[in-house]
Amino acid sequence: MSREKILAAVKANQFTSAELPDLNVLASLTATDANLVEKYTAIASAGGSFVYEVADLEAIKTILQKEFKPGVQVISGVAGLTDYTDAASVVHELSHSFANVELTILQSNLGVAENGALWLTEEQMHIRVLPFIAQHLAIVIDKNNFVPTMAQAYEKIGDARYGYGAFISGPSKTADIEQSLVIGAHGPRSLSVFIIT
Repeated sequence: MSREKILAAVKANQFTSAELPDLNVLASLTATDANLVEKYTAIASAGGSFVYEVADLEAIKTILQKEFKPGVQVISGVAGLTDYTDAASVVHELSHSFANVELTILQSNLGVAENGALWLTEEQMHIRVLPFIAQHLAIVIDKNNFVPTMAQAYEKIGDARYGYGAFISGPSKTADIEQSLVIGAHGPRSLSVFIIT
């Protein structure tokens, strides 16, 4: 078949355009007065995350001091957690220099109750590799920053300006190897979520 015939056939069989669905209808169907923190905690915990409801940053420090030995490399992108290496101070270092990071602590402004996901932008990550290269990841989020579903999450981030962002929902997992679940095979071995109440 000649090129002209193929292009003519493609042109003759174009789909007609359709209007995008009204997401306001979806939002009204999924609106809930349920406790989003409670729902998020149940889903995230089932996915392998450790979820803590804390009063303030001091409570987070107390938990981290119990969980991690003194002297391990910890990088924090959360203002107020100043006992650790500030992520802003290492932004110009090469990615290989983060190979020994035991814990990265970051801030999120958006959590999704239905699937336990947390949205992080490049600005919150400071360095794109930090949430993926550390042995363990901790994310701090305010209790008022949860939405019920991904539809509402996309609505919030759709018009926002960011160069890069990622939804993170638990420690890395794979079941490709002999159909056996392995946690931490290609990323953080654990995700701790600190919800400030």
